[in-house]
Amino acid sequence: MVFLFLSPVKYCSTSFGVSLLDQKVADLATKMFKEYYSKADDFFPTELEKREFGFGDYEKKIAYRHLAFKTNAEFKKYVVDKGPPFISYSNAHYERPDGRPMEAKGWLGSELIFDLDASDLHLPCQKQHDRSWVCENCLDSVKKETIRLVEDFLVPDFGFSEKEIKVNFSGNRGYHVHVINRDIFKLDSKARRQISEYITGAGIDAGRLFELRSVERDDGRKIKVLYGPRPTDGGWGGKVARGMISALNTGVATLEETGVDKTLAKRLFKNRADIVLGISTGNWDKVMIPNKTEFWAGVLRKMAITQSDSIDRNVTNDTGHLIRLPNTLHGDTGLLGLDIGSVKGLDRFDPMRDAVVFKGKSMKVHINRAEKFMMNGEHFGPWDNATVELPLYVALYLLLKRVAVLA
Repeated sequence: MVFLFLSPVKYCSTSFGVSLLDQKVADLATKMFKEYYSKADDFFPTELEKREFGFGDYEKKIAYRHLAFKTNAEFKKYVVDKGPPFISYSNAHYERPDGRPMEAKGWLGSELIFDLDASDLHLPCQKQHDRSWVCENCLDSVKKETIRLVEDFLVPDFGFSEKEIKVNFSGNRGYHVHVINRDIFKLDSKARRQISEYITGAGIDAGRLFELRSVERDDGRKIKVLYGPRPTDGGWGGKVARGMISALNTGVATLEETGVDKTLAKRLFKNRADIVLGISTGNWDKVMIPNKTEFWAGVLRKMAITQSDSIDRNVTNDTGHLIRLPNTLHGDTGLLGLDIGSVKGLDRFDPMRDAVVFKGKSMKVHINRAEKFMMNGEHFGPWDNATVELPLYVALYLLLKRVAVLA
């Protein structure tokens, strides 16, 4: 097998990034990555000999693929020799993982995977620091989305056990969730697409969750009352009811985000106690709203999209996708794409502390611009056109993020 790394290439300047990744930075990172892998012994996937591998350079995260290895020792030698910035492996098992084209590999089945990235969350903080940077709010938000995926969908709606669900930090802006279950192992792309569409609310007809019922009042008059899902209901009905209750209790701004205009949002928030009580019993008619069925259907449709837009459906649908190999380094950060285990470990996980590996030394760098951030329990920055000496892991992070150069 032949593997050649391309020389680092020029990148477009942004408010946060310098225009290129210097060759000296690439050489330094490659040396550090080689040293790390020479001592590490926990980055071997299960059934390694059935997996396809891909490797990246500083231009592309997957520059080469269709590679295979028969033993852990063979794979480790390759990684230590090359020190690749990115290592990916297939969610699929194959008879001939190095076969080309894809049809020649002899597909045996695939794990079900979900890729969640903070850059897809459309967070307000990204207007300040753009999507290439990641702040504490970004990391906290994508963690919550990952927990919600497991606890609100995969376990209750699909019946997977937490033992079948593995969570990995991507090494940069998000998390990868793997479902290892023999019942879904042989599912084709069409079946996987149905799963991702359900989770992301694609095609959901929120209007079908509601009905106008004729109710007789105490004075004998009959009126139309809007009934809808309760928070205790299963599936999307319960999710949208719980989501609306959460939005009502959070405040006017959250209601506006779901598509409610400000005047009505204030009225809903003012009467939230009655509305929450009504929704809890299935009565969505506690506030007078014109065209109420269409109105609530529109709000909930928007809510479903907003809540689930963070999942990359293309990754989930693909039976031959290459994804970051757990416990390998990320070439854009120097952080470890850590295997966290079950979702229970995610509550305590701090990526900017637990995924740090290059400790004990310092380095001087010139920083173009960087926001304030926390790493390994310590605050750094902000900087604007500054030369500073920093712990090695911080310096490498800024260098690989392309917001700094070697001083």
